[in-house]
Amino acid sequence: MKMKAGCSQLKPVVLILIFNSCFYASYQITGLQVCERCSGSVLNGSAVGEFCASSAGRIDGRCCLRKDNTSDPERIIGLDLSNCSLTHLEDLQGASAALIIDLSLNSITNISDTAFQGFTELNYMILPQDIDCPGGNTSWKKVEVKAGNRLCEGQRDMCNQTGQLSLNCPENSLCAPYGPGFFECSCAENYHGYKCLREGEFPALQVFGPLGASTVVISFVLWFTQRRKAKSL
Repeated sequence: MKMKAGCSQLKPVVLILIFNSCFYASYQITGLQVCERCSGSVLNGSAVGEFCASSAGRIDGRCCLRKDNTSDPERIIGLDLSNCSLTHLEDLQGASAALIIDLSLNSITNISDTAFQGFTELNYMILPQDIDCPGGNTSWKKVEVKAGNRLCEGQRDMCNQTGQLSLNCPENSLCAPYGPGFFECSCAENYHGYKCLREGEFPALQVFGPLGASTVVISFVLWFTQRRKAKSL
C-alpha cells in the first residue's frame, strides 16, 4: 500500500513547475534507456509489434511509443524484451505506462513482487512458463500457459468495485490501483497528512516550492550530461 496526498490539493503553479520541468526531462533520460536494454528491434509479427501497429504507435528499439495528444511527450505503450538473454529483471520503471510487455524466451528464474509496482496500465504480459504472473493469478482476469509461455491478461483492480472508500485504506481516503497486486490510498479532498487525519488545504507551496527548484537543477544536470555523452559517441 502506498499513501499519498490528494493531487487536487496541489497548487497549479507547483504542478507546472514539478511535472513540466522535472518529469519530462527525467523521462527523456531514463525512459528510453529501457528500449535499448538489448539489441534488435520490435518485430512486426511479434505480439508487441502487432499491438503497436494497431495502436498507431512508433517502433524505437525494443519499444512501441505513442503520443496521446500533441502537447504530451511520447510514452512507452509496449515493451518487447523477449529473447534478450535476461537472467534477472532490472529496473523497468521507464516503461511504467506500458500496456503490453513481452519477457518470453529469457532464462529469468524469479521476479520481485514489486517489479511492476505502479504499472497501472499494464494489461497483457508474456512470461517464461515457469514465472508466475506479477501479483499472482488473482491479480489477473485470465492466466494461461500456451506454447511454452505464461500469458497474463486483464489486470484486476485491487480496490473495491465501487471506487469509493476501501476497507484497506484509512478513513478520509480513496483507494486506487497501483499495479498488479497493489493499490494506493490517496487522501480525499480537503484532507492531508498522516493517515489523512488533517483537514484543510494542503500547504503545497511551502512543501514543494524548495523541492521544485532543486529538481529543476538536478534534471538540467542529468540532461546536459546525457547530451554530452551522446555527442561523444
